[in-house]
Amino acid sequence: MGLETLVGRLLTVGARVSALMVFAPFFGSMTIAPRIKAGLAIALTAIIYPLVGAELPTLSGAIGWKIAGGEFIVGLIMGITLQFVFEGVELAGQIVGFQVGHALANLINPQSDAESPILANFYQAVALLIFLQLNVHHWLLRGLVKSFKYCPPGMVVAAPAAAETIWRAAGGMLLMAVQVAIPTLLATMLIDVALGFVGRASPQLPVLFVGISVKSVVAFLVVMGTLRFWPGLLERYFGEALATSEQVMRLAR
Repeated sequence: MGLETLVGRLLTVGARVSALMVFAPFFGSMTIAPRIKAGLAIALTAIIYPLVGAELPTLSGAIGWKIAGGEFIVGLIMGITLQFVFEGVELAGQIVGFQVGHALANLINPQSDAESPILANFYQAVALLIFLQLNVHHWLLRGLVKSFKYCPPGMVVAAPAAAETIWRAAGGMLLMAVQVAIPTLLATMLIDVALGFVGRASPQLPVLFVGISVKSVVAFLVVMGTLRFWPGLLERYFGEALATSEQVMRLAR
């Protein structure tokens, strides 16, 4: 095998791996230096190539750009479906923060390098710890290797069914956010109702100022109480996200 063929096949693997490193949770974090991401992408390419190298096409000529684009799309699909879970958790934190009254207190989110409410940051940090504790990053890497079997390089096509599946997964973020946030939302809504009755019974009581403090304490207690259920809930979400990415790749063949 010539050097040109070897380099072309390595680039085929590297395109899929690099897209995953950019879009996947944890690996694509803004806190990881680009040099480290590049080194990790090169290392993963070198590890994966011996497992799938004999079945790879060579990136050469006009068809090479088509294959490289398809490989990038496959890596994007694998990363973005898992990222939807983190975005749903962050949305849950934003909803709870708005309900509690913390919507104006923003911090820089280390995952996206953008401002987001403090509760959204907290929710995403917890989700990331659970992501690592469940070894979902190992699931992702195993899925990356298997993806060369059920979605061979050069076989990716723009299928409407695949795009519809991705849109459906993106729409599921809102449902996920509501499911994560609903205990705290119900508790704070009950506090609002109770404070409304208290305000009617005792107009002299500064219900507005008391309500913010009470809702913050209650929301904190509810969040701490429900965190024990998060690993099982997020494990299901992560599993569904990986299953969705596999389904999309099968539809895009």
